[in-house]
Amino acid sequence: MDIIHEITPLGGRDVLYIADRHKKEFNYPIHKHDVFELNFVENASGVRRIVGDSAEVIGDYDLVIITSPYLEHVWEQHQCQSDDVHEITIHFNIDISEDGFLSKNPLRSICSMLQQARKGLAFSLSAIMHVYPQLIGLSQMKDGFYALQQFMIILHELSVHEGARTLATSSYAKVEVESDSRRVLKVKNFISSNYQNELRLNELASLAGMSPSAFSRFFKLRTGRNLSDYIIDLRLGHASRQLVDTSKSISEISYSCGFNNLSNFNRIFKKKKGCSPSEFRENYRKTRIVV
Repeated sequence: MDIIHEITPLGGRDVLYIADRHKKEFNYPIHKHDVFELNFVENASGVRRIVGDSAEVIGDYDLVIITSPYLEHVWEQHQCQSDDVHEITIHFNIDISEDGFLSKNPLRSICSMLQQARKGLAFSLSAIMHVYPQLIGLSQMKDGFYALQQFMIILHELSVHEGARTLATSSYAKVEVESDSRRVLKVKNFISSNYQNELRLNELASLAGMSPSAFSRFFKLRTGRNLSDYIIDLRLGHASRQLVDTSKSISEISYSCGFNNLSNFNRIFKKKKGCSPSEFRENYRKTRIVV
């Protein structure tokens, strides 16, 4: 089984495709596509949004940007009772390479945001309200140049607004490990290559040339996360990807991702993901299509 690969209406010479619609239900299956997507949903409290291994029930407003061709996503009906959902979907093609137009100084915040959005990026309510008028007016614009100008303003305002958060884990989204610290990057690369095995704090600290206690503080200062939480999230990302992409048993997946106790794996998975591994797999199967 494969997740449906959507062929979007965005042509090779196009920059934006904007779909502004009112609807009563969400019925499109989980999918992925080569182009970038900014998706705004209004009046859809109770909808479940799935982006990679992230599943959340949204409120009245939701705004997410996705810039990976490998990251599947869907907004599904779930508990939504609204009969007038407003959705604006914007597909776009923009070069975010190191030598691309967005690498120039005035646009670097946009480029950084789009790089983060390879894991899916959800915006805060205050950010959504900040760009709400521009979003609503965008689909009414007839001139392509001014529509692009408006869209770039939206991207800029979102890129400088605080509170955005990534959705899928790096390991699930197949995003390369990054860090602004050589020592942290060295440890992250080691963890990424050895997550299946037991990882000891003493060994990781020695890679960074630090004592265990000093390295723990240093890692959290540099990443904003505890080392143990980082390792668990990375392992869960790999486990989630295997639940979706393989027919391996949950026990096999558990041990292959570095969890040496099945009940512990089930407990941690449910705590972090809000459902059991078997429920996670079943939820994906319900929204998949054979293509």
